[in-house]
Formats: sequence, structure tokens, C-alpha cells
Amino acid sequence: MSQPQEPDQVIEEVRSRYAAAAVAVGRGSTNEQVNEALQDVGDESGSACCGGTEVEVGPSFGAGLYAAEDQDGLPADAVAASLGCGNPAAVADLRAGERVLDLGSGGGIDVLLSARRVGATGYAYGVDMTDEMLELARANAASAGATNVEFRKGTIEDIPLDDASVDVVISNCVINLSVDKPRVLAETFRVLTPGGRIGISDVVAEDHLSPAERAERGSYVGCIAGALSRAEYLDGLAAAGFFDAEVELTHEAAPGMHGAIIRAIKPAGPVA
Repeated sequence: MSQPQEPDQVIEEVRSRYAAAAVAVGRGSTNEQVNEALQDVGDESGSACCGGTEVEVGPSFGAGLYAAEDQDGLPADAVAASLGCGNPAAVADLRAGERVLDLGSGGGIDVLLSARRVGATGYAYGVDMTDEMLELARANAASAGATNVEFRKGTIEDIPLDDASVDVVISNCVINLSVDKPRVLAETFRVLTPGGRIGISDVVAEDHLSPAERAERGSYVGCIAGALSRAEYLDGLAAAGFFDAEVELTHEAAPGMHGAIIRAIKPAGPVA
């Protein structure tokens, strides 16, 4: 069973894990090799992010979740650094001219896909706390010739963007890693314009699983122990001010734990 961890310890393990992923990509590793390398970095469950102890890296995780047409034209390093549990740029139904923010943007794959979808009149931001990932993402953007993107250093609990500055917030298997999820949802609400929306991929627990039972299935840094239940996610979104929230389970990541799509809307005006 995973032992309880202090928040600072979790944050440092997350930072170390994704720094290691960025370094592995810089050395020419493929997506599968990056996932394998992460098994030895701060995760006693022996699994890559979004994979429990009984799930091997495969088409349900990482780059395998992106269609061939999505990967087409992307830098190989952006694809190799994909460690998420979904394709949030697709589920968010992005439209031309929109401003998009990716929380925990990593090597930049979802930012680059978002920039492609919103076109020259739109813009895509990425926020990440890991210097190595930010360096990799900026190199990938330059390689892709993307001019409507920007990567900023920061945490998803304290987003370095102004109030009401983006139309859509996406994220890929990152919110489960936060040690202060209510703060993440409040910050997400803050930076969205009135009427803005979220399209998030994350790991979500079935409602009957207690926090201790989630920890038995995998570590915090392995995207398992820190996952919210479906009811907790919906309650958290409502508390932050969102409406029309939905959590759609898509595939099993560990027993009782699922990759999921989370959608919600910020009210366009004052709530009666």
C-alpha cells in the first residue's frame, strides 16, 4: 500500500518525474521508452502516469490516444513526451479564434494541437512548473513553426494568466496530481471568460472507492492515489461555480479507476 505523503514531497516527485521524461525525450526516446523510463522515477507502483499496476503502456495511454491525423505534422518530440490519458484538444470542441489554456502542458502536444484548431486568429497557452518540459515545449513549438502559442512557467494552483483571459481550459491527466484541487478548479474558473468552458482528460475513481482504496491501486505520482471520485469532481466543479458539469468514464486505468472526460461551463452572467 502507498504511504501517505506530505504535499511538498508529492510536488517534488511530480517535478522530478516529468523532468526525467523531458530529459529522456531529449535523448531520443520514443513515447513507449519514456513511459518505461518513468517506472523507476518516484512511483512505487511501477507504472507510468495513468497506468495502474495491472495496466501496461499501450494504445490506451500516451501517444496512442491521438489519431494519426492529429500526430501528422507534429514534432516527434512532442508526441514522445505525451504522457496523458486522453486527447483534450479534441473533446473541448475548439473553434477558430478561441483562446485556449492547457494546464500542465508538458512537452506541448495539446497546445500545438489546440493552436492548429483555433487557427491564426486564435491563441494557445501552456502552463507547466517543470523547466525541462518548458524548454522541450518551446523547442517543439519552434520546430512546428507555431506562432500562436506561448508557454509560461507556473503551477496550476496559481495560474499565471489574467482574469477572464481564455475561452477554453484543457488539461491532460494533470489535475489528479495536484495537492490542492479546489484551488485548481477555482483558478480555472477565474481565468475563463464568462460563458467559457473546460474540456479535461483525467483519471477518476468510481464513487465507492475510498481514498485509501485508491492508494492501494497506485501511487500519487502515478496518477492513481490522488484521483478524485466522479462525485467529488462534480461537487468540486459546482463549488467553483461551474454548471452543466459532466464526467464521462472512458477506459479503465486500474481496478475501479478510469480515464475520463470532464466538461463544464462558466456562467455567462450573474447566477440568480
